Amino acid sequence: MKKFIPYNKLSKKEQRCIDSAKRKDWGGLDPVTRVVPDKAKYSRKEKHRTNYEEDI
Repeated sequence: MKKFIPYNKLSKKEQRCIDSAKRKDWGGLDPVTRVVPDKAKYSRKEKHRTNYEEDI
């Protein structure tokens, strides 16, 4: 059985190993693309494109 060594007494390399194991993974998702668009902003694409297509 391994002897217990406190975290702050471990080497930097061992601390990095423990830290990387605790970090979570996004599971293939890109968090940058998950931003919700601001509803208060003016958007030509949403408003005017649909009205234009209905007139034709």
